[in-house]
This record gives sequence, C-alpha cells and structure tokens, in this order.
Amino acid sequence: MHSEPVAGRGNDSLAITKNGSDMNESFQITHGTDVPVAAAAVHDGHALRPDVGSAVALDDAARLREEDPFTARWTEVVDTRLIGLRSRFEMDLNRPRDKAVYRRPEDAWGLEVWRESPLSDDLVQASLEQYDAFYSAAHEALSRLKERWGRFVVLDLHSYNHRRGGPDAPPADPAENPEVNIGTGTMDRDRWAPVVERLMTELRGPDPTGHLLDVRENVKFQGGQFPRWVHENFPESGCAIAVEFRKSFMDEWSGEPDAGRVEAIGQLLAGAVPGLIVALQDVN
Repeated sequence: MHSEPVAGRGNDSLAITKNGSDMNESFQITHGTDVPVAAAAVHDGHALRPDVGSAVALDDAARLREEDPFTARWTEVVDTRLIGLRSRFEMDLNRPRDKAVYRRPEDAWGLEVWRESPLSDDLVQASLEQYDAFYSAAHEALSRLKERWGRFVVLDLHSYNHRRGGPDAPPADPAENPEVNIGTGTMDRDRWAPVVERLMTELRGPDPTGHLLDVRENVKFQGGQFPRWVHENFPESGCAIAVEFRKSFMDEWSGEPDAGRVEAIGQLLAGAVPGLIVALQDVN
C-alpha cells in the first residue's frame, strides 16, 4: 500500500513517449524489465516552472550546488530509470510529502529560498500534485519489476558537497566524508545484506583509472524518503539503496564536471549490475 495518499497521475500533462516512458515536465520514468535493477536520480533536475522561478530568491549557481547534476547519466546502466527533471527547490522528491516544498531556511541548509513568504497555496499545491504524480508513476514502474522478477534493487543515486567553506576552502575531513556513502537506514539490513555488501565491494573498484574508492555505509546519510517509500510499498520485494557520491567528480562551486571521473563512476555502476542480480538470489 502507499505510505502517502497518492493523487491521480495528472493525465492532462502526462505523456507516454515512444520509448516506453512516463514523462511530464517534472519527471521521466523509463519502463524496462530486462534486469531486476532500477536506477533513480530524483535530484538531477534544475528547471523550475515559471511561477516557482519568479518566486525563488536563489540564483542558478546557488541552486545547482544543492542539486545532483550528472546523476541522471548514471541511471543509463539499466533500463528502468526514474529521473527528476525539476529542481529540488520546486519539490524535493526525497523528502516526505509534507516537507517536499522547502518553506523555511532551516529546510534548505539555511538558504533564503523565497522572495516572499508564506508561499501561496496554489504554488504549493501545484508542486505537490507533481510530487504525487511521480510517486504514482514510480509505483507502476517498480510493480512491473516485481511482477517480472519477484525481487528487485533500486539504486537511489545522489551526490553531496564537501567544500561548503567556499571554492578556495579545503575539503571536508575525508574521515567523515567517504567518496561513496551507502545509505541503508530505511531497509531490513540483515535481509538485504547480500545485495548491500555486493554493491559496496563492486563500487570499491578499482575504477577504470585504477583508483580504489572509499566506500562506507551510513557515515553521512542513511537514505531519504524515496528509499523509505520503496521499502514501505514493496516490503518483501524491493531493496532500495541510497548511493551518495562525494562531489569529487566535479567542482561543486562552478558546476564543472571532471568528465573522466563522471565516466569512471558510470562504468563502476554498470559493472556492479551483474553482481547485484546474483546477490538477489542469496536473499531469503
């Protein structure tokens, strides 16, 4: 059952594309059942609808720092892909519904998000309708994987900042900021241990450049609303793992990527998929 009352899918704005996707202006969900693994990039989006854009006080660069650019590229390793096309400053798909629209600075890293407050009810409601539409479409896509395979894995892909002091400040302490943080706080960890441990082993590498990644569990993040929703809605069949990559693969202040490192992460994820399929067979 749904953890939140889910509204209709917004069929007036939803289109089924030729490649078998659910797509509207806020998200794209590509349906596939070739493998029992899905990948999500719910914070990849940067766009804002016009009424939100005129109400937001932050410039593009400030918003981009808190978004997860390039994560949508990494979802290409599988054929079930769930991608947010809107900025998390419009609605955050990885927070509970009642917190999906940031209202106060403390909801958004102390940032003054809005030119005026309180926000209009119409603006908030329009954002929540898109939130509901995403979760309804996600439920359909993952139900297809459940029907085809019985059990499935969702790689919930994110990135996080580690130079919050400014572009010239030293990076945060690596001891508390692993290159890859695996978040498992929303799952039955013992049951899904074969899958989690196989993913961590695969991501440690070496990557195509020979680098061994520092991969640790629940150091910075334990997983947000999206993986929690997966486990509530698919308690016996779905294993959603939050995978947070430290923004060492890009300049988090300018937004410029290191193309080689972005590609290397994608190759590691692609290489991990066959092992995850094997590990699913070891789950009781």
